[in-house]
Amino acid sequence: MEAGGQSPAQCCRTEAPVFRRIRALLPVGSKAELTELSKLSGPLILAQLMIYGVSLFSTIFCGHLGKEELAGVSIAISVINVTGISIGIGLASACDTLISQTYGSGNLLRVGVIIQRAVLILLLACFPCWAILINTESILKHFTDIRVSENRLNVASTTVFVFLSPPQGVVYPLVITGFLVNLLNVLINYILLFVFDLGVAGSAIANAVSQFSMAGSLHAYVMWKGLYKTTWGGWSQQCLQDWGSYARLAIPGMVMLCAEWWSYEIGSFLAGIISEVELGAQSVVFQLANIAYMCPMGFGIAGCVRVGNALGAGQTEQAKLSAKMTLLSAGQWTLEAASSGVIRGAGKQKVGAFCIVVGYYALGLPTGIILMFVAKLGILGLWIGMLICASLQCSFLITYLMRMNWNNATVEVSILG
Repeated sequence: MEAGGQSPAQCCRTEAPVFRRIRALLPVGSKAELTELSKLSGPLILAQLMIYGVSLFSTIFCGHLGKEELAGVSIAISVINVTGISIGIGLASACDTLISQTYGSGNLLRVGVIIQRAVLILLLACFPCWAILINTESILKHFTDIRVSENRLNVASTTVFVFLSPPQGVVYPLVITGFLVNLLNVLINYILLFVFDLGVAGSAIANAVSQFSMAGSLHAYVMWKGLYKTTWGGWSQQCLQDWGSYARLAIPGMVMLCAEWWSYEIGSFLAGIISEVELGAQSVVFQLANIAYMCPMGFGIAGCVRVGNALGAGQTEQAKLSAKMTLLSAGQWTLEAASSGVIRGAGKQKVGAFCIVVGYYALGLPTGIILMFVAKLGILGLWIGMLICASLQCSFLITYLMRMNWNNATVEVSILG
């Protein structure tokens, strides 16, 4: 007997009804759905960490060169993210919706056409991005005296990532390739920075080599394993048609990503106005926040895949279950990334774009700027404003998803398919 007068068996009998009531609140099939989400989100989280690790390790190496170098690299990364990478990833996000829904419908060869269309659109998007990046140094001289590292955009890994798209459940190659590329990145950074003493330019070279190595490795893996055979029927003239259907998802998807991403990059520029020390601190905090964000992002992508597959297969109830379990699974981290993923899977990027633009630029950034410069809280004020925005945005998206007509969403997907 225990001190409270109850045996362990009695305690179990007392607690069992509580657990039964909790389980009764969960939808039917929630355990199986949670298992599927975990199988998909786990490798996705690792893959995102590996991809992000390339720029993170480069920043760490530059931090050992001095405060001015760290500040310069921070601005360089911000410029590249704003004028290139965020745009490429945002446009590619339409694949999350289209490929997952098409794959769920069983029309596998159409997946190849979507990939071709995405690659062409992303390549065209590179040209204006390159035009800006080529003139980055002269542009930034008007705003800051901090020397910017000579890095350039590489979106090749983004386009190749489409071929290893999570909607098809192929994620482990990203983890393995990312791990090896990070080892290569660390080695090249060490050699160029501390052996050849090239400074931040050496780190930029290491970053570019690593990104191209990742893209090349992923492409080689796709060809070696023949992952393209079931979904690739060769280049087709169809990829030159119906760009409107892709753009209707890609542009709002790009706005969703860029509006949120740019708000934090704007915060980095504002921190640079205060001092180089504040800029360096903002860079470190931003990097740590991004690392923490990988877990909910993994659940968000997994939710996007599961919801998209279910809608494509015409399984309305399964789509609703996937959406609910995604939100419940990510609750312990953050609901924002999970709800955004479900929004993409359902093809409701316009709603997400509206929510994010209004939230960050009508509330989050103005509040953060006031707290930064008027209340003199520095970067702490910026992050308080962003936290308020994220909380309200999360509430809006969850409310929208709970009230959404999933039957209509299924019909819309069947019409587009």
